[in-house]
Amino acid sequence: MNTSEVSRRSMLQQLATAAGTVTVLAVSANYATAQAKVSKTVVAYQDQPKGNQRCENCINFQAPSSCKVVEGEVGPQGWCKAYAPKPS
Repeated sequence: MNTSEVSRRSMLQQLATAAGTVTVLAVSANYATAQAKVSKTVVAYQDQPKGNQRCENCINFQAPSSCKVVEGEVGPQGWCKAYAPKPS
């Protein structure tokens, strides 16, 4: 095996690694974009519950006053269209 074969192999390995890195970065950027929160208006957020449905028993609620889906502060007694009950 001569030096040019080793260099070619090394270069191909580096190219494969770079291509994999670019793919991971692209997927990460798409995931971050998909995780953007929506405004309270879009999901019709209200400060009072809708029957038994309220933020504090929603799977998206993050105590004490945040949500995985809705921008800004949300109250534990609030409600919106993104409500999804926590599994019992």
